[in-house]
Amino acid sequence: MYESTLKSLPLIARGKVRDIYAVGEDKLLIVTTDRLSAYDVILPTPIPAKGEILVTLANFWFHKLAHVVPNQLTGIDPASIVAASERDQVMGRALVVNKYKVLPIEAVVRGYLEGSGWSEYQQTQSVCGIQLPAGLQRAAKLPQPIFTPATKAKAGEHDENIDFATCEKIIGRARAAEVRDTAIRLYQEAADYALTKGIIIADTKFEFGLDTHDQLHLIDEALTPDSSRFWPLASYKVGESPESFDKQYIRNWLDSIGFNRKPPAPSVPADIAQKTSDKYREALVRLMQP
Repeated sequence: MYESTLKSLPLIARGKVRDIYAVGEDKLLIVTTDRLSAYDVILPTPIPAKGEILVTLANFWFHKLAHVVPNQLTGIDPASIVAASERDQVMGRALVVNKYKVLPIEAVVRGYLEGSGWSEYQQTQSVCGIQLPAGLQRAAKLPQPIFTPATKAKAGEHDENIDFATCEKIIGRARAAEVRDTAIRLYQEAADYALTKGIIIADTKFEFGLDTHDQLHLIDEALTPDSSRFWPLASYKVGESPESFDKQYIRNWLDSIGFNRKPPAPSVPADIAQKTSDKYREALVRLMQP
């Protein structure tokens, strides 16, 4: 499903991946489509079963990490609040969540040196203002996880990495420290668990919101192949760009055809779309296996 078409609820917004509908004054229905955003550009080709995979895995993490920070879940069945004819659009791919005031930053945590962090390190030996040891190689594990926030971009625009001082200016000193500490703890617990399943979580991003009592809540999604780098532990080697169970596969394909990282994005061949779906599903199966 590339785009939902619910008529029984008011549509608030369509994001890069999710369609958001109002449920009364204080709740939202979030429908996770099969759209994929790479380099902050929405691809025109849906990735098979991607929405269901993301919601299943995010739900797993929301429940597993609920002791660290409250989250957005309400427990309400999405099928119970839409018209009978629309239930097929929400089955397995939607969540009814509490509506919170969204903090205007991406809470990125990195445990390994890859992506934009690796690019920045090569030039400055630092990432988002955090000085790192000299001589680190690509994909190296960092001495400890680091908080490297970013601004939130609109569809078609790029998130921008910022330093912690800028984060403090945007959301306040005390809140920035709370977000940093919470995000690092969420990442550390998830990364430790994933290692037992043969997966390295190299980095991830979280989003947070505030309730009417100003309490922090984890929102949006958590620790999926869309928001994280998942590497197979068995083939991981420092100094090399690792294999992945995330959208790096499709990024690599876009790079191979010379995509300029600006819209419009090219159509994705069916075999590339299916291979991306297979990688997402393998991450799900590995992480959720008993």
